[in-house]
Amino acid sequence: MGIEKFDVFVIGTGTAGKSVAYDCAAQGMRVAIADNRVFGGTCANRGCDPKKVMVGITEVLHLAHNLKGKGIASVPSINWEDLQSFKSTFTDAVPAATEKQLKKAGIKMYHQSPKFIDEQTLSVEGKTIKATKIVIATGNKALELKIPGREHLLVSDDFLSLAKLPKSIVFIGAGYIGMEFAHIAARCGAKVTVVEFTSQPLGLFEKQIVDHLTKASEAAGIDFIFNAEVTEVEKLQKNYRVFFQKNNKKESITARMVFNTAGRVPSIDELELEKGNVAFEKNGISVNEYLQSTTNPSVYACGDVSASGSLPLTPTSSQEARIVSLNIRNGNKTIMDFPPVPSVVFTIPQLATIGLTEAEAKEKGYEYVVEYKSVPNWYNAKRIQENTYAYKTIVDTKRNIILGAHIIAPHAGEMINLFVLAMCGKLKTEDLKAMIFAYPTWGNDIKGMV
Repeated sequence: MGIEKFDVFVIGTGTAGKSVAYDCAAQGMRVAIADNRVFGGTCANRGCDPKKVMVGITEVLHLAHNLKGKGIASVPSINWEDLQSFKSTFTDAVPAATEKQLKKAGIKMYHQSPKFIDEQTLSVEGKTIKATKIVIATGNKALELKIPGREHLLVSDDFLSLAKLPKSIVFIGAGYIGMEFAHIAARCGAKVTVVEFTSQPLGLFEKQIVDHLTKASEAAGIDFIFNAEVTEVEKLQKNYRVFFQKNNKKESITARMVFNTAGRVPSIDELELEKGNVAFEKNGISVNEYLQSTTNPSVYACGDVSASGSLPLTPTSSQEARIVSLNIRNGNKTIMDFPPVPSVVFTIPQLATIGLTEAEAKEKGYEYVVEYKSVPNWYNAKRIQENTYAYKTIVDTKRNIILGAHIIAPHAGEMINLFVLAMCGKLKTEDLKAMIFAYPTWGNDIKGMV
């Protein structure tokens, strides 16, 4: 059998991989794409999108609970099976729709993870492929906890497809995924415990704002065990026992299910990168400013799998895909230069952030002023009886521009987007205050935060 040749071979069918494939095919290049899982990537199939559907139902529940006796007579109950059915209406059609669109674009599809044979040669589905350019966009996968009993641990994919919600759950890790799923599970009726290695959830976020989320989480019925290192998981008759070390003592907790939410790592194990002379590091494929491999100029990487230094988020994956696409089609002329990137944790309330933390502003030597307030008495929180509403902003005193904004609020994710506009436009705080926003809206509140 002969060797198949392509101008571009993309590994991964998520946000980043699809974008590069479509762009290159539209320019007349011969393009192929491969994935060892259902087509469409993590976000649409088993990540952000289905998660947000499930969060939505708990937002309704939380709001009804806050307003009980204020016009709401009774709090509605959750039907987990109906919720899963509704979520499936968003995910079930994704793989087939993705394949249909790729076929329409003239892109050859392979349903397996390729392996490198040399710098420009791959093996996939028993075929040998030569490609002028190879794009790695395989994303991240759950970090394996190398502890006894790790075979009993479930991951985020399993949570999103649970046929029934168990009575009790332990989440190992209090990052984005652990916190978001803990809120969904607890508000839907499970007894939830989060075991975290460090002293707080969401270690990269502003501690003062995270402290508000911790209290709100506890009020929602989530128990935390901080500064605890999980050492073993044991299967019992109906439950699982999780052993952990805390204060030099061995302790344990039992639950019906245990989820590994300790973090995610680049999905590169099956690629045999060494044979392709593709350097990689802890955070993924080593790339230069063009998102090109530092050791193999035929290879580019974009999305969560690239060690570009950007946050592993869907919007940054799209931006990296745009850069890779331009550089493959036009030569290396477009460098990675990201604007400020917002990040949102979809708990209840939401926690959102953009720009520098106070510690980062201090480390970089800025002259700045900090404004931190807890404001549940502001109108927007008060009208829905929301007890958790706080913000922290860092402003450069020399230029009077915003260096960072951190919010916990029911609609923090939408509010932070206004800070994106302000920061990308380098608006001075007085310019922001002079603007007229619709009232009474959550967006209008940001004028009081700077």
